[in-house]
Amino acid sequence: MRRAEKGSPGYLDYKKKIEIIRTIVYFAIVAAVFLLGYFQTGTRLNLLTVVAVLGCLPASKALVGVITRLPHPSIERGRAEEIAEKTRHLTVCYDMVITSKNDIMPVDCIVISGHNIFGYTRSKKTDLKTLGNYIRTMLTANGFDGLTVKILGEYKPFLTRAEGLDNIAAVEKEDTKETEEAIKNVILNISL
Repeated sequence: MRRAEKGSPGYLDYKKKIEIIRTIVYFAIVAAVFLLGYFQTGTRLNLLTVVAVLGCLPASKALVGVITRLPHPSIERGRAEEIAEKTRHLTVCYDMVITSKNDIMPVDCIVISGHNIFGYTRSKKTDLKTLGNYIRTMLTANGFDGLTVKILGEYKPFLTRAEGLDNIAAVEKEDTKETEEAIKNVILNISL
């Protein structure tokens, strides 16, 4: 299993596998500690039972990670390659599940070019306007003002806009990579 960095294609699927393995191992350790204490003393009223109960905390936290990521698959490899092909001059991040106080909003891809941020989600349950406003609010709170944030629910219009932004970036050749990377980091920080 190859490691996938946060914001790269395949990250959600990789993280799901890791969280599932971690959860199984944690619960197996909890069961082993409990059973060890039970077989040594002949009763569940022993110190190792307390250790096993406390061991349920990290195991449960790992299980929550599995549950939150399970319904959200990674972007298809073909689409990720197509986007990467058409966005050579842009900052791109993939496979995000952006969380706010009230919502869990999956985003397949976001492209950043200067002050323009366009995203694509295939999820029909995601309120596109709420997601765009939340990203803009979080970026403003981190000192990035005057940004245009638009999330699209259709792939072809998103790809067309991303390609257009790439063409503009290729012609202008402005050095905005540092700012774009900072914006990308803020977006990745509000994502699972």
